[in-house]
Amino acid sequence: MQLLKTISVWLLLLIFVALGPPLAAGGRSASVRVDQDYIAALAAANRFLSAWQNQDHETAILLLTDKVKQHTKEERLNAFFTPATRTEQAYEISSGKKLRQGCYIFRVTLFNSGQPKSPRPRSSRLVVIRSGKNDWAIDKIP
Repeated sequence: MQLLKTISVWLLLLIFVALGPPLAAGGRSASVRVDQDYIAALAAANRFLSAWQNQDHETAILLLTDKVKQHTKEERLNAFFTPATRTEQAYEISSGKKLRQGCYIFRVTLFNSGQPKSPRPRSSRLVVIRSGKNDWAIDKIP
């Protein structure tokens, strides 16, 4: 049953990415309905990316779902959370979309000044889900 739910989530995500209209960078999409859940999910995304930016690995790891912790290789997590030496990190969060009840996806752009040559932004998506009555967690890292 859990496998079926996981597959369904990924299929919905794939359909959304393939067929959904692109989100305008920096602008709020007309289809975004801002409510308490949206604000809570956006706040969780912001806390996670702020922890990434400040290299606060403990806080960032605490914001991940058990699924992400269990199914992401330790090397991948270390690579994501450990920047090059003497580097500045920054992020942008664009408007989110509700995938289903208790699940939002946000476009994010990550910047890292420690990249060779010129720094290039890395665009990705961050999935945030309700993990308890008033708790939200990161279910897919960039």
